[in-house]
Amino acid sequence: MADPSSYRPRPGEIPDSPGVYRFRDEHRRVIYVGKAKSLRQRLANYFQDLAGLHPRTRSMVTTAASVEWTVVSTEVEALQLEYSWIKEFDPRFNVKYRDDKSYPYLAVTMNEEYPRVQVMRGHKKKGVRYFGPYAHAWAIRDTVDLMLRVFPVRTCSAGVFKNAARTGRPCLLGYIGKCSAPCVERISAEDHRELAEEFCDFMAGRTGTYLRRLERQMEEAAEEMEYERAARLRDDIGALKKAMEKNAVVLADATDADLIAVAEDELEAAVQIFHVRGGRVRGQRGWVTDKVEEITTGALVEHALQQLYGEETGDAVPREVLVPALPDPVEPVQEWLTGRRGSSVSLRVPQRGDKKALMETVQRNAQQALVLHKTKRASDLTTRSRALEEISDALDLDSAPLRIECYDISHLQGDDVVASMVVFEDGLARKSEYRRFQIKGFAGQDDVRSMHEVITRRFRRYLAEKERTGEWTDGEEPGAVAEPGAVPEAGTDGEGLAEPPASTLTEDDGRPKRFAYPPQLVVVDGGAPQVAAAQRALDELGIDDIAVCGLAKRLEEVWLPGDDDPVVLPRTSEGLYLLQRIRDEAHRFAITYQRAKRAKRAKRFRSSPLDEVPGLGETRKQALIKHFGSLKRLRSATIDQICDVPGIGRKTAETVVAALAQAAPGGPAVNTATGEIMDDTEEPGQQTGSPGEPVSTGAPDERRGQER
Repeated sequence: MADPSSYRPRPGEIPDSPGVYRFRDEHRRVIYVGKAKSLRQRLANYFQDLAGLHPRTRSMVTTAASVEWTVVSTEVEALQLEYSWIKEFDPRFNVKYRDDKSYPYLAVTMNEEYPRVQVMRGHKKKGVRYFGPYAHAWAIRDTVDLMLRVFPVRTCSAGVFKNAARTGRPCLLGYIGKCSAPCVERISAEDHRELAEEFCDFMAGRTGTYLRRLERQMEEAAEEMEYERAARLRDDIGALKKAMEKNAVVLADATDADLIAVAEDELEAAVQIFHVRGGRVRGQRGWVTDKVEEITTGALVEHALQQLYGEETGDAVPREVLVPALPDPVEPVQEWLTGRRGSSVSLRVPQRGDKKALMETVQRNAQQALVLHKTKRASDLTTRSRALEEISDALDLDSAPLRIECYDISHLQGDDVVASMVVFEDGLARKSEYRRFQIKGFAGQDDVRSMHEVITRRFRRYLAEKERTGEWTDGEEPGAVAEPGAVPEAGTDGEGLAEPPASTLTEDDGRPKRFAYPPQLVVVDGGAPQVAAAQRALDELGIDDIAVCGLAKRLEEVWLPGDDDPVVLPRTSEGLYLLQRIRDEAHRFAITYQRAKRAKRAKRFRSSPLDEVPGLGETRKQALIKHFGSLKRLRSATIDQICDVPGIGRKTAETVVAALAQAAPGGPAVNTATGEIMDDTEEPGQQTGSPGEPVSTGAPDERRGQER
């Protein structure tokens, strides 16, 4: 491990100008390439105190043995040079994109004397027009089959073409009219190239002009009583429209744009791109990337743009590129895209309308791609085994932790403090054994005390069960149930979705199963304080055969009891990935329960006398509150005034008046966030909107950004 101070440039050596820098290791291999508006300011960030660096950055600078830079005149040149060097050196610490599949393209080989239409994969070739990418090769062949009726361009291989030219007989497509047969000179090379260019124009989205021309020719043929030609043109128009229908219109203004969305977590990111041409989605592709460096969403977008357009020119770069976040700074990237296209390119974040709605669709695809990638990774037996072995080695365990329990604390500014316990066995979630706890030992917010209480309660139950049964009998299925204060799950998925068979919930004597099965490893969400609290709880109970560790979310460091420094697992470690997935699942489970408790409490506060009126649904309750402005004004209204509300008849109005007369008037409205008593002209929870909706004054549901 190198000391960055050993190769740090001397003061004044680094120029204060745009440029690209390279970090090399002791073997002179390039391990990182970056660009900067000011080389001096950027490189200075790498040579600060190691404790202040992100773990990934710290790993890079301690692996490197030297740094060098190249000065350029503009940020655009820096962007271009950075892309070239990343392609050339493939640095290990740069973001690495990998296609989640090899996408097929519809290609027209305009670089040949007789252009050919075919399916192509892999690297793009100069002089070839590409359309797509498509999800499946058969989708390309279906489209081409429809298009060949109108544009009979050559599709055969070079060998078939030469054989037909030698024998003087075209292939089957030439006989049935789906090829113009340039091999036997039925059409000249110039005319065939013009036909291929028309094919490309149509595929590029310039469809309206060509269809109108065919329709005009059909009408002229019909007027001249050339009915066979008119019928053929009619069928050609039908074939082209059918080919167009394969791509639904998503943007009404015939927009040419690429939409890029990113879904990410701490270790990986999925990128999805929709190619829209002529207002229609012409292709889709996606990548998954390892986040080897500390990087923002805007920087991920910048790398995706380099990957997409680094080797593209002309119309392959669309007029508009829509992204979820802009690179910082955005001007050099936009100028670079403009240079690749040869005309102005708009790079922006969609804010409203159809484009924003389509971006949300792309975002959902990116999220699904990331989930699918992680699911495939987690379901692999070899990967899970390696992850457990890496955890065992890193934590110095006697054996692989086949059962891992993870605990997390959740609250909202100290209110509704709850905890979760999730269980992973053999690297897979055991959702039927998830448990939830209410913190009852004290009031207020204290994650450390909460963790101590939860661990104590869980393993006190374990000791009580062990004392009751002695040891577990062979073949007995381990189980668990929450003690008083813990909220057991009703469903097999830990979220009450389905009731499991009674035999899985009870012992032979009919009593619920208990926390009888111990884990080999306890993971807590947090750093050294939470780990110390969990270990102290186990020590107080006399348990010394269960390992404890904590995973701190900010830097993804693993903390062990009593250690001053954390264990830093490699970023590519399957063990770190598994610990992170367990921790995130515990956090999700805890915060879901905490929100459910809050929603249940808020529902009690939102009760209204109108709820007791038979036959009065939500729509008419909203109409009443909207019309009168508050429940108090509604209570003082007459039957005739209530009848003026659309949808409210006299009988219903009489029922409403009777129900409000029986209900006692509510107390003064109170702001639940501040305790402030509000104006008594409005009753709590009765502002305009849905009836019983709480006044929007910083209520808990509007402070989710502050929940833990």
